[in-house]
Amino acid sequence: MANNTCPQCGAPVPMRSGGMPYAVCGYCQTVIAREGMRDIGKAALLPYDISPIQLGTGGAVDGARFTVVGRVRWGWADGAWNEWLLQLSDGTTRWLGEAMGQFQIVAEREDVVARLPADLPLGFAIEVDGQSLTATDIKTVTCLGAEGDLPFPTPADWQVESIDFRSPTGAALSVQRDKVGASAYVGRYVELAELRPSRLRAVEDWVMPDNLAERGR
Repeated sequence: MANNTCPQCGAPVPMRSGGMPYAVCGYCQTVIAREGMRDIGKAALLPYDISPIQLGTGGAVDGARFTVVGRVRWGWADGAWNEWLLQLSDGTTRWLGEAMGQFQIVAEREDVVARLPADLPLGFAIEVDGQSLTATDIKTVTCLGAEGDLPFPTPADWQVESIDFRSPTGAALSVQRDKVGASAYVGRYVELAELRPSRLRAVEDWVMPDNLAERGR
């Protein structure tokens, strides 16, 4: 694992994924562009949450091993959720969405963005990979903080429009849009146990299920 130092506080900034252009200092939350190790802003301090996942958690998905290398936490008036960045052993990445005990695995799909209308209402339906997906939730969310290595910068108070699509088959589509552009992520809902996670975090007052406990810590 290569190491660099934060241009703001001098703390080590481990390089968990060789391909990610941005990182967040774990000590002072400076957002760093890897090229030149430049200070490009400040991320919010991540609030405490009770997720069993942490940087370094491992597992398997889509026939490859993965390591959690980054996280973005989003929030709105009624709640918050995590999006964990997974670096796969085949060189690709996935995002593991985590909200209220539910998990979804998604991968970015630029081809889907091009098919979305500028005005996207609730109930809008789209077919992706043979799955019919319907927009069921649209809201403005704020970046509550970030950590680790990431494919984009995460300035404090960054706001995006988040659109969730669902399918009766368990397929998932998530769209995020701001004034700069849009991105779409396609995947499916999963149970955490089927990812065969390792190095899970022990959380106070939370009893790890038996099917995960043997892989924790």
